[in-house]
Amino acid sequence: MVIPQLIEHKRDGQALTSDQWATLVRDYAAGKVPDYQMAALLMAVYFRGLEPAELAALTDAMIASGDQLRFDGHPVPVADKHSTGGVGDKASLLLAPMVASCGVAVPMMSGRGLGHTGGTLDKLESIPGFRTNLSLQEARAQVDRLGCAMLGQTPEIAPADKRLYALRDVTATVESIPLIAASIMSKKLAEGLTGLVLDVKTGSGAFLTDPERAVELARTMIGLGEARGCPTVALLTAMDRPLGRACGNALEVEEAIEGLRGSGPADLMEVTYTLAGEMLVLVGAAPDMTEARRRLEASVTSGRALETFARIIEAQGGNPKVVDDPGVLPQAEAVEVYRADRSGVVSSVEPRRLGRAIIELGGGRNAVEDTVDPTVGFVITVKPGDPVRAGEPIASVFAQDEAGIARGMAALGEAVAIGETGRLTPLVSHRITARGVELLAEGR
Repeated sequence: MVIPQLIEHKRDGQALTSDQWATLVRDYAAGKVPDYQMAALLMAVYFRGLEPAELAALTDAMIASGDQLRFDGHPVPVADKHSTGGVGDKASLLLAPMVASCGVAVPMMSGRGLGHTGGTLDKLESIPGFRTNLSLQEARAQVDRLGCAMLGQTPEIAPADKRLYALRDVTATVESIPLIAASIMSKKLAEGLTGLVLDVKTGSGAFLTDPERAVELARTMIGLGEARGCPTVALLTAMDRPLGRACGNALEVEEAIEGLRGSGPADLMEVTYTLAGEMLVLVGAAPDMTEARRRLEASVTSGRALETFARIIEAQGGNPKVVDDPGVLPQAEAVEVYRADRSGVVSSVEPRRLGRAIIELGGGRNAVEDTVDPTVGFVITVKPGDPVRAGEPIASVFAQDEAGIARGMAALGEAVAIGETGRLTPLVSHRITARGVELLAEGR
């Protein structure tokens, strides 16, 4: 197979055959295709897209590049959730133990930060000792024992995608609907799921800012799931402001624990309960969303969800004391309060700028091999529409040093705008299934 010729075909808008995709993906996973050639092909796909048959072939080839989790004969349904990524989105940290404590097995396979968005694995690894590199055998055994494992993409699961995921992050080819769909679904379809719920972000801080493109992505992924025997539902959720208050790995873990104690920010809890409720209903663990919500809230108020999270942490080598003492988490060297520079109404809190600032502070990656500082980030206590007074504390910067504080304060000055008016868009705007798109809430 002549790789430059395939790149040329894709560059010129021609479709590659299923056999070509299968061979290309297999050879890339085996190290026979260099990153620079694959990066060129990814850029061609970014501009030219993929035909439906190409997307199916790419997804199947990535699944076939590795092994799969098997849950045949499992006594309870098996479900997972995936978010397309956002700033402050720590819902997975709450949702996995909540759903598991309601009797659904959750083999939650997550990713690292991609572009300006944070990654669940980076957040989990801010817990001292927490190990996300479980083997499939370890993950299956832990799910059998605890009802949940929170792991990264193992070398056994879609190894071709693991390499492509990292390459997309550093080659500006993230915002491609077919590449996003194939990446997400190749991992999820290898988990042996009874059902899958997708959290597709939309708004200025999402990879796909246009709601119509977000719907297109959701329908694309649903089609891949349904065609392969995995019932799939998607919700469109807001990412035109950060979710919750905390942005940054260790800060988000602390806020997630607050949520499992029942005192998390209202927007974070609402999105989490809605996604988790869809999981319970989809796999038949609850008859409807009302009962699902009741069971999930009971898992929090009873302490079962927090206890499940502590057991997961301990099982994966982390320090379970973190659920009682946030001081166990790594702490920033420098902290500074940010105050409103004028009186008025918060008109915007721009998540993309904040996500990029976290990377600048060391809390994300510019290159594949970069290490992540889990301590840096922001806590922002206002939302669009909130009135503020000049000099009022509205955020905090967490950084390595005073230079980082200065960069963080400057980023907040750009991200948080104060004007005369501001409004919140709906947290959950659409529900999408194989049957179609349901509008849940309109802007106000």
